[in-house]
Amino acid sequence: MTAKTPGTHTTSHTSRTSVSTHILDTALGRPAAGVAVELSVRPAGDAPWAAHARSSTDADGRCKDLPALPEGTAHVRLRFEVEPYLARAGHPSAEGQRNGAFFPEVAVVFAVEPGEHYHVPLLLNPFGYSVYRGS
Repeated sequence: MTAKTPGTHTTSHTSRTSVSTHILDTALGRPAAGVAVELSVRPAGDAPWAAHARSSTDADGRCKDLPALPEGTAHVRLRFEVEPYLARAGHPSAEGQRNGAFFPEVAVVFAVEPGEHYHVPLLLNPFGYSVYRGS
């Protein structure tokens, strides 16, 4: 086993790059359950996206079953299908009706380094969203 020096990372075969996420409905102050999430990967910025996994948020708004990323992954895209959730939660649409959504989906693209874990929370409301790298 290779010792890890602060500020560096180990790229051994036992160290895998991983992603986790959760969604908080900030308008209701509770987790967003039942949101479909697609994880796609690519090895470089000009390469096409390849679907890697699909999941759905649980009662805590978390996707706990996303698999480790393939070796050589440089970019990850999380695509959240939020429109069905927003309609179920009773949020108004952009027109003030209770169907449809101003943002029917949210796509988040980020760069990754081998052996790191990336937690990317989505803070969602009917007319906006925010993401960040969590811990």
